[in-house]
Formats: sequence, C-alpha cells, structure tokens
Amino acid sequence: MNDEQTTPTPGVSRRRLLGAAGLGALTVGAAGAGAGYAVGGRPDAVAPDPDALPVEFTGKHQAGIVTPAQDRLYFVALDMSSESRDDLISLLKDWTAAARQLTQGNEVGELGAVSGPPLAPPEDTGEALGLAPSRLTLTIGFGPTLFEKDGKARFGLNGKKPEALVELPPFSGDRLAENISGGDLCIQACANDPQVAVHAVRNLVRIAFGRASVRYSQMGFGRTSSTSAAQVTARNLFGFKDGTANLKVEQTKAVDEHVWVHGDDGPPWLVGGSYLVSRKINMRIETWDRESLEGQEAIIGRTKGSGGPTSGGDEMAAIDFEKKGPDGEPLVGAKSHVRLAHPDFNDGVQLLRRGYNFVDGSDGLGQLSAGLFFISYQRDPKQFVTIQRSLAGPLNDLLNEYIVHVGSGIFACPPGVDAQGYWGETLFTV
Repeated sequence: MNDEQTTPTPGVSRRRLLGAAGLGALTVGAAGAGAGYAVGGRPDAVAPDPDALPVEFTGKHQAGIVTPAQDRLYFVALDMSSESRDDLISLLKDWTAAARQLTQGNEVGELGAVSGPPLAPPEDTGEALGLAPSRLTLTIGFGPTLFEKDGKARFGLNGKKPEALVELPPFSGDRLAENISGGDLCIQACANDPQVAVHAVRNLVRIAFGRASVRYSQMGFGRTSSTSAAQVTARNLFGFKDGTANLKVEQTKAVDEHVWVHGDDGPPWLVGGSYLVSRKINMRIETWDRESLEGQEAIIGRTKGSGGPTSGGDEMAAIDFEKKGPDGEPLVGAKSHVRLAHPDFNDGVQLLRRGYNFVDGSDGLGQLSAGLFFISYQRDPKQFVTIQRSLAGPLNDLLNEYIVHVGSGIFACPPGVDAQGYWGETLFTV
C-alpha cells in the first residue's frame, strides 16, 4: 500500500458521526430525500468530497511526501527535554498511535474529547469534532542533534547518524535566526482544513509533554508546488506560478531516483525514507510590488500570466536558454531564477518541493511579514545544497534582492510503517 492511497478506516467514530455532513451525509441524505418522493425512485447518492477523505497512514514510505499536496501546512520543530532512550521510543510509539487515529478522522485516545471523567482533562482537545479528515497527513523527521549534541552521542544512537545528516552550510545572503532553525524532531501536518492540521499538531505536542517541547512552528497556506500531474500549478505571494517543473508522484522512476534513500546511500534504517530541508524565506513584498511587470518576468524567467518561459510557449513548454531577443540578449537571462535553479545548470539535480505561503501579520512598520516556507524532499541533502549554491553564487539570482532566508532545518525522515509498527522503529531495530 502506498502513501498516496485514500482509504477510509472501518467503523464510525463519534467525530465521524458528528461530521457526517462534511463527508456527504450519504445515508441520511439519500433516505431523507427519497422519503419525500411519491414516484420516480430514489435520488442519486451524493458523492463525498475527495478533498475531505482520509489518506492511508501505513505504507512503504511516509505519507505527506509524494502525497498530492494539500492546501494547508502546520510545521513544528521540537527538542527533546528528556535524555532517556526509553522516553524517545515511547514518544514515537505514542505519536504513531495518535497519528493512526488523527489521519483517519478519529479522536485521540479511547475516550476522546467529551466522554472522559468530568474532573480530568479530556484525551482529545476537541476542536476537530465534526470536521472531516481533509486528507490529513503527518510526517516526522529526525534532526542532527537527535543523534549527537555538543560532541556527545544521545539516546544510545552511536553510529546511527547518517553521514549526510549535517547542518546545511552557510549560503551568501542568509540571515538565519537560531530560534526558528534546527530541532531534534519535526512534524509536518498537511491538510485541506487548517483546523484539522492544527488539531493534529496540538495533540501530538500535548502527548510529548515531559519528553519534548516545541522549538518553533509555522503555519502555511496555498501550496506553492504541485506534487501530482492532476493538480494545477499554484502561485506564490509574488503572484507567479511556482514549482512548474516540480517532480510529480506519477514520475515513479524520477521520484525513486531523486527522493527515496536507497540501500547503498547510508544507514539501513533510513532506506525508503528521505531527507527534508526546510527554509523560512521572507519576501520583501512591498519592494516587489513596485517592480514593473517586465522586470518581474525578467527576474523569474517566466511570464506572470500563463507561467510560460520568457523564451516562449505555454507553462509546460521547454525553456530555450539560447533563444535571443531583438537586442541580442537571451530571453531567459543568465541571472534569472529559473535558469539558475534548472537541472541543466545543476548537474541534473532535482528536488520534490512541498512549500507553502505564509503571512505572520506585519513587521511593526506597516509591511507584511510574509513569504515562503520552503520544504523539499531529496535522496541526499547535497541536492538542495547544489541548487542553493547556484542561486546564491557568483551569478547571484536576481530574486535575491527581494528575499532573505531567515530559518533553516534538515531532518532525516524514516520510512513508512506497517499496521503494527511505529515511526522510526527501524532506527532502534536495524
């Protein structure tokens, strides 16, 4: 079973009963309508909203990586507050048990939000009662500091840290803030309903109390990359289509080559997993908005309307980097973003992007605190490093005048789990 499959879990929970309308209220709706007809038979059943259905939790790979990108994100990085190996394992087991329920639209715990003892805190926080699963996926990763910190091994994981799992090198123009970078663990919650994503992370964080605590979190909206050929290309806050050439789940050979860790890549426990890179990128929105349309398109290397390359053609047209305009200059400039990020100029390197827009209010000066929370998955972090060095290198991507990287993270995401396993189990058993 793969992580793109959509399969409802047998049985009906209290939340599903309360949320029947959100999933179509098929039985009640059909019976109620049919009872009102004297002739003509029953009306057709109402099909459930595919954007509200659950995503299968189990599989060879974790869901939320090549799963068709949902509309909302809630990302959180945590640090272990305990140094006990048993606490780490028990946390991962508890998280897995909760994630199995959450992703299928159920409440956390046996008693949920409203059926427990009245004088005790409820097992589930309750803000998702009545809401559909909304294709919720939960994906976790392990940061470098989970394995060692200040030169000392942690949690008995000596020799288990992947060689590739090291902090990213500094890049020109970075202004990274420590309090929104790094982390021992991360949780990526994606859903088509922001409250469903928040509910999931809130409950996982509460379960972690006494064992791990939040380092930072970020909410995102309006996915900026399509991870399926069935999805239209979304736009970023600069108004341009983003991720046109992103890897797609349907490109199984390319995904296997560029996303999943292979047996000869590193430690056996990570085979079937991937590396997650996160970057919080602030956009200088007001400065960009004063740039001419012609200037914006030259910076990106694509037209703003169709998303086609400035060398001509529609969005999916191949980019002609040699084609020149009347002035003799290339129509896709040497410092344009699409050229510097293109596989042809980065040794064929590709990434699977799952970024999201964000707006964190204003900066106190009347300007938007907004931008892109970039997320990419790759077989080896060197893939991201190669492209980012190109963008921040001597040619200097023209887009750098309008963006600044302020947060950063890297995590090893273990493979998926079976019906009895738990997140990261191979880390302790292989």
